[in-house]
Amino acid sequence: MKVLIISDSHGLTDELQEIRKRHEWETDAMFHCGDSELEADHSAIQGYTSVRGNCDFEARFANEVTQDVEGYRFFVAHGHLHNVKSTLMNVMYSAKEHDAKIVCFGHSHMAGAEYVDNILFINPGSIRLPRMRTEKTYVILEIQNQTAQVTFFELDGSPVTGLSQRFELASS
Repeated sequence: MKVLIISDSHGLTDELQEIRKRHEWETDAMFHCGDSELEADHSAIQGYTSVRGNCDFEARFANEVTQDVEGYRFFVAHGHLHNVKSTLMNVMYSAKEHDAKIVCFGHSHMAGAEYVDNILFINPGSIRLPRMRTEKTYVILEIQNQTAQVTFFELDGSPVTGLSQRFELASS
């Protein structure tokens, strides 16, 4: 199972389309964690399951989405309503309420992944305005045999050295 995760594109369109075209053939789902600043029917966001960020004014985007992909439940939110810049506790509670094992979020523009209390948290960073790193990033999550490989990529599709991680997931 492979999932593309992207966030905080802040008006970029060509880049969203390029990334989608690069990976759509190999992924089972594509999530945009908010702040696309695009209308829901814009061609650049098509194919992505998108949520509403604090810079989005498109009412057709939900604040959060729960979706099952190949037996794994994902909870997707931008993070501003969960205060993710200060703590993951609020988004963890929401994930547990939805019985999600993987949380995808943005808002902080800081790329990273961690596994806490049997929940995998992934922030793909930003493809427009990264913080704490210079690379403009997105993620491909691949899960095989309860092993999650979180690989961060730059806009041009090259892997980000030293940022990718592997996690052994607990059995459901």
